[in-house]
Amino acid sequence: MLKNRIITSAWAIPLLGVIIWFGEPYFTIFIAIAGLLAMIEFSRLTNVIKDKPLTIFGIIWTLLFIVIRNPHIESRIQPYISLDLLYPFLFTAGIAVSLIVLLTRKQKQGAFTDWAWIFAGILYVGWLLSYLVALRGLDDGRSWVFLAIFATFGSDSAAYFVGRTMGKNKLAPVVSPNKTWEGAAGGLIGGIIVSLFFLLPTPVRLTAFVNWWQIVILGLMISVFGQLGDLVESLLKRNTGVKDSGNLFPGHGGILDRMDSIVFAVVVVYYWVVWSIH
Repeated sequence: MLKNRIITSAWAIPLLGVIIWFGEPYFTIFIAIAGLLAMIEFSRLTNVIKDKPLTIFGIIWTLLFIVIRNPHIESRIQPYISLDLLYPFLFTAGIAVSLIVLLTRKQKQGAFTDWAWIFAGILYVGWLLSYLVALRGLDDGRSWVFLAIFATFGSDSAAYFVGRTMGKNKLAPVVSPNKTWEGAAGGLIGGIIVSLFFLLPTPVRLTAFVNWWQIVILGLMISVFGQLGDLVESLLKRNTGVKDSGNLFPGHGGILDRMDSIVFAVVVVYYWVVWSIH
């Protein structure tokens, strides 16, 4: 397992770094593809995949949420509809259209359970992933995305290795039996250490921070919310009776297994930037 994790990381992380570096339109396309695959995984996990019209609707709305957050597309839409109205409209239209789609089902039993799952998937996958696109579109967005993703990776890796070597006290035994408090503490330290690298004079340096303690707080928040996101996805898998959401990444699982921590961390970084910097 460890060997597979290292091999997968050796090609996936550089590829991700290149896509983040060069930005649009490659970044939005990449996130849209990730959202598509993640929504398919989610539909399989929740067994909604058997309802093709509802699954197709879920994929379309997931892609809509992701693509529309691209700043170039937002600027083209804005003359026709205010952004303050656009996203409430998408949510409202999504509810109405998805309920109408239910009428096409031959099997009426369990219709609203499947509807609830598919809309939960749209919000979990599409809406949360869209923050990656939105964050990349902000000033210094490249550095912010690098920080959010690599601080999360640093936290996850530190939690994994500390938990394996020193973990004794279970963190959430019912949800994720292998996670420990020692691993969680290691994850906090890992997230902070990686975040501090973004104050060094490199091409991805964050110039917006004046005090080092601000980046420490943000690194801590990235780790905390990233680990919470991991537990949320573990709860989802526990409820659906699977170990991994997929096998796209040997040693790491599927897309949902890789995005669980990142989407929570990215939302934290996005609102930190919007409220504190802009």
